[in-house]
Amino acid sequence: MSTTERQKEARRVVMSSYLGSTIEFYDFLLYTAAAALVFPQVFFADMTPLAGTIASYLTFAAGYVARPIGGMIFGHFGDRLGRKKMLVLSMFVMGGASTLIGLIPGSATIGMAGAFILLTLRLLQGIAIGGEWGGAALMALEHASPKSRGFAASFVNAGAPSGAALGTFVLGLFASMPEEQFFSWGWRIPFLASALLLAVGLIIRLKISESPIFEAAVERDEAAEKPRDIPILSVIKRPKNLLLVMFGGAAGFAVQTLLATFTVAYAVAHGAERQSVLYAFACASVLSIGMVILAGKVSDRIGRRPLMLIGMALFMAFAYPLFALMRTGDTLLIFVGFTVALLCHSTIYGPLAAFISEQFGTAARYTGASVGYQMATLLGAGFTPTILAAIYGGDGKIGPVVIYLIVLTAISGLAVLLTKESKDIDLETYEH
Repeated sequence: MSTTERQKEARRVVMSSYLGSTIEFYDFLLYTAAAALVFPQVFFADMTPLAGTIASYLTFAAGYVARPIGGMIFGHFGDRLGRKKMLVLSMFVMGGASTLIGLIPGSATIGMAGAFILLTLRLLQGIAIGGEWGGAALMALEHASPKSRGFAASFVNAGAPSGAALGTFVLGLFASMPEEQFFSWGWRIPFLASALLLAVGLIIRLKISESPIFEAAVERDEAAEKPRDIPILSVIKRPKNLLLVMFGGAAGFAVQTLLATFTVAYAVAHGAERQSVLYAFACASVLSIGMVILAGKVSDRIGRRPLMLIGMALFMAFAYPLFALMRTGDTLLIFVGFTVALLCHSTIYGPLAAFISEQFGTAARYTGASVGYQMATLLGAGFTPTILAAIYGGDGKIGPVVIYLIVLTAISGLAVLLTKESKDIDLETYEH
């Protein structure tokens, strides 16, 4: 393949990774908004409002618990059979589970059985997204030139705010319906739309080529008759990198989940109109797409670590003012709060895909990156809504919530400080 053809294929892979990631995160993060605004009343209506909210957030957390499992499963086969096959499979599982969520009867019809079905499908979502991110990030990273890996991989992470914006816009559109209709059937339409997105995503995924770095590594091992270790064992034998990316990435996911769940509910509870808050978050998420990609590009010049640390410091400084803006009930000020918070998040999140993926050798990169990333989501996001709801529900004061977020972000910053800069690593020869 000529240089021009390689560049063209790299652009096609990056765009397919972005679109595929957007579709998968639409499904996964649509659940996030619904867990805050819909599910407590639809599936946990027999509980008190606080208990229903916490129960809904626990089903939300189940998806994050399942993500590392998905990372191990898809990572193993992705390192053995190839990245592309696993990307197609993960998208099929995610789209199918999301569509079925839109068909679950509420508690008024089948009681708590609906909640158990919801939990099962959420677990499948978690397994699917656990395999999606690693494959998409590696396809973009391993097709890119060495000097633009952060930029290429950032498109995968840009799929998260893109999916969040798409899902929130769609849910917000239906949230304008009369409340009885919205909670009866209106919220289901965005989930049922996943079937259409699934068809589009599969067409895109099937047209891209396999990672050249992966194919070259397989050829070298076969030529040398070198036995290939079980990927997860290769990662566990040298756990330092895994632990550092787990804790280093946690803050970015805590911020992402905070904004999509607790902050939205907090603004609504303080008098803001539900649809206006959803649209404010969606518009800020659209702006953050460019921020994520820009941060990835900047990280190719100054490094992954410095930029991530700057983003963490900025968020710690802005944590308390964020909630002050949410309490105003003013849509414009709420939008400003979301935008600034997402700017901090983007500075962390833009370099994160390359930062995590570059810590592992090719033979176990899918597994290491997937498990590291998904464990970071579990630490930073999986139980964050539940913890924040419990902390805040105790006395209704926001101070303890802010302290929790600052401490978690500081721990992530320390982990990033302990890693080595990875932007100049040669992916073809790096053996972890």
